[in-house]
Amino acid sequence: MIGEALKASDPETYALCRAEERRQEEKIRLIPSENYVSKAVLEASSSVFTNKYSEGYPGRRYYEGQQLVDPLEQLTIDRAKALFGAEHANVQPYSGSPANLAVYLAFLKPGEKVMGLALPMGGHLTHGWNVSITGKYFVSVGYGVRQDTGRIDYDEVRDLAKKERPQLLWAGGTAYSRTWDFEAMAQIAKDVGARFVADIAHIAGLIAGGAHPSPVPVADVVTTTTHKTLRGPRGGMILCKAEHAQAIDRAVFPGLQGGPHVHNTAALAVALKEAAAPSFKAYAHQVVANARAIAEELVARGYDVVSGGTDNHLILVDLTNKDVTGKVAARALDKAGLELNYNSVPFDTRKPFDPSGIRLGSPAITSRGMREAEAKQVAIWIDRVIRQPTDDNAERVFHEVRELTRKFPAPGIG
Repeated sequence: MIGEALKASDPETYALCRAEERRQEEKIRLIPSENYVSKAVLEASSSVFTNKYSEGYPGRRYYEGQQLVDPLEQLTIDRAKALFGAEHANVQPYSGSPANLAVYLAFLKPGEKVMGLALPMGGHLTHGWNVSITGKYFVSVGYGVRQDTGRIDYDEVRDLAKKERPQLLWAGGTAYSRTWDFEAMAQIAKDVGARFVADIAHIAGLIAGGAHPSPVPVADVVTTTTHKTLRGPRGGMILCKAEHAQAIDRAVFPGLQGGPHVHNTAALAVALKEAAAPSFKAYAHQVVANARAIAEELVARGYDVVSGGTDNHLILVDLTNKDVTGKVAARALDKAGLELNYNSVPFDTRKPFDPSGIRLGSPAITSRGMREAEAKQVAIWIDRVIRQPTDDNAERVFHEVRELTRKFPAPGIG
């Protein structure tokens, strides 16, 4: 994708871009929030729409020259609504966190109460965690997972919600590997008079492909990123019921943002069209199959996979019984061409910057065309590196990794 104009204009940046292309081609990328986009999405994201300012919404702009921006954004909105079955869609948020902030601005006043999955239990910063603005401007209550199962106990969530009476109830997280019961969460919210918001940033692609239940029919608002499993550009999106459309739109603009990134809107339009194709359904189900294959192989090799497995795209592993920290393991694995992240696990006794676990997922390998056999091989390599996290062993594994990745070209690059 990187052309000669960049090379001539800025050799240093060109070299870094080319090196990143090679890195993404050679490595097995296992960070659950990362993926590959198609060449069409890449082309749209680098289009001349990057030159255009477009404050406002289709038909209601503050600048002239919107003759092509308006139909582009409306096309993207229509595709999002059709794909997810939503009554309203806002495709302007710059990312998932701003999308979530828009929900707070639309529905809450500072000091009101919010309830979400606690960050150490697999939740997201913007669901009220204390280091986030959402935990500083609002009263936050965190629910967790059971220590014996690693799963959410919806009866416990209901009891906590009845006690605390939040105005906003979140579902969703960044390190929860099981299917969300959105209907149970919606009923809990209804019972306590809260609005129910589902953050599907990690699982939007699985929902679009029919590999995970959708919260759209039961949630007041659904927020998401547009990358991760959805395989779009870096950005955010909000889906909601028609009755909340005006509040959400006003919260995004002018409440939080100025002009949208129109080149990302173009790329999102392409990604949403791709996600509506039958091949995307096959991809989404394969993502889950590959994640389960990795988890099963790790369990068979004596690893403590949180909750015992996975229903979606990610796996959380507690390495306490392997006598290695998550950070040491992640860095050794990166040297071996296996890119994932160290991560806290529920009830972790170690600090977040040096936790007990690792988090990995299957979206990127699935986008490359890998299936269960390759997924199991990934788990075998992980085990080899963790058992012997030396540079020599990592280099031996990386040699084998490169042999495999050559057989599976990276979308948009290879």
